Amino acid sequence: MAEIIWGFGTSHVPSIGAAMDHGKTQTPYWKALFDSYAPARQWMAEHRPDVVVIVYNDHANAVDLDLVPTFALGTAESYEVADEGWGRRPVPPVIGAPELSEHLVRELVDDSFDIATFNRLDTDHGLTVPLSVYCPDPGEAWPCTVVPLLVNVIQYPQPTAARCHALGKALGRAIRSFPQDLKVAVFGTGGMSHQLAGARAGLINTEFDRMFLQTIETDPEKLAALTREDYIREAGTEGIEMIMWLVMRGALSDDITRVHETYHVPASNTAVGAALFEDHGGKAAA
Repeated sequence: MAEIIWGFGTSHVPSIGAAMDHGKTQTPYWKALFDSYAPARQWMAEHRPDVVVIVYNDHANAVDLDLVPTFALGTAESYEVADEGWGRRPVPPVIGAPELSEHLVRELVDDSFDIATFNRLDTDHGLTVPLSVYCPDPGEAWPCTVVPLLVNVIQYPQPTAARCHALGKALGRAIRSFPQDLKVAVFGTGGMSHQLAGARAGLINTEFDRMFLQTIETDPEKLAALTREDYIREAGTEGIEMIMWLVMRGALSDDITRVHETYHVPASNTAVGAALFEDHGGKAAA
């Protein structure tokens, strides 16, 4: 049976990928952030998964406002890297895990989640930046296959935090019921606090971000109880992306250990956070 071995919450700020692509990670502006990733990267390299499920949102690169699924899952054999307006990132294409994807779609639908499916999907920085944070030097291929799980955090009404946490729990059950012996990691991406437009453009709420980083380990139900309006008021219009971390946390068991955490302000005009958890109860009960 498949086993969830760790979960990783991380910001997916596009400029992080650009700093890596253009060799700027050790410049004065970026060095502290990238140095802070080092312990997590070393640990993840020593605990390598076969496949990662990456929970992220598309930024109008593969999904426009003509059709916005609340939750969607990629089922393709591979995914091209999107051209977001300045050329594709110089990273490998993303290789899918279609058998696992199809299993997850079926199990989630049977668990009362209406999941849209993408049989073709270009992946943008929401997915490729977290992969780069995990593996900065992939060479010709990423070290794992990938299941993309997309969440609508762009168009109102977004799913509630509670619904995302419930999806995570269903996702965890579905992964653990997959009959092949696979080691699986789950990424929750987005955030932390930031707002890109309007009167509060540039908002960063460090107090809320640090509370979130602590509470997602110890009391995720508290975060799941917050409304859309709570997230937007406290973390900014784009800070609602933090609900995607709750999908990751819901997929993990209650028996977890925090391996590493980092928090950095700013990257571009956003707060950046990362939290890595080892899951000691990642297998299904016999």
